[in-house]
Amino acid sequence: MGNRNIDKVVGRGCVSRGDDVDTDRIIPARFMKEVTFDTMGEHLFEDAREAAKGNHPLDNEAFEGAQILIVGKNFGCGSSREHAPQALMRYGFNGFIGGSFAEIFAGNCTAMGLVWVTLPDADLAKVMDSVELDPTQEITIDVEARTVTYRDGTLACEIPDGTRKQLLEGTWDAMGLLLDAGDAIDQTGNALPYVSGY
Repeated sequence: MGNRNIDKVVGRGCVSRGDDVDTDRIIPARFMKEVTFDTMGEHLFEDAREAAKGNHPLDNEAFEGAQILIVGKNFGCGSSREHAPQALMRYGFNGFIGGSFAEIFAGNCTAMGLVWVTLPDADLAKVMDSVELDPTQEITIDVEARTVTYRDGTLACEIPDGTRKQLLEGTWDAMGLLLDAGDAIDQTGNALPYVSGY
């Protein structure tokens, strides 16, 4: 299956300000009919972007191709559906820096190998301001070191111990673990009398 360990995310940032951004705002419900998630990224923040009439961060050419989304507090609140992180990932984001994240949203991100970390208010404001001033800068989220590095320095960030361990050890990828364990699963199944037919 290859290396699924994730120790850092490196890329340019996109700032999306505001708190309590819910999953229906991230991906409007009418676009969740698709089973495969393949085109979810095309509709990311669609209603918010339409309402902003070209002034949404995703419509700012300076943030085009960004891989790290920098957000406010309680990002991803609302439903428990995984469509929101799927849409974000398929748009091109694989890392998130925020004030806080809704618990189920964060869990869905981890299960997809998407890195999310939090910063205190003052540090988050510094990163947001810096990225808006210079969107070309490279940002590094270091999972192992628990740091965010940007143009103006390195900041300590928070990531739960369990999430950090899953990312570093590659155990976030439940399907990959099952596929890797295929032979062991078959052996165990064949040893069970009610599976092997006695």
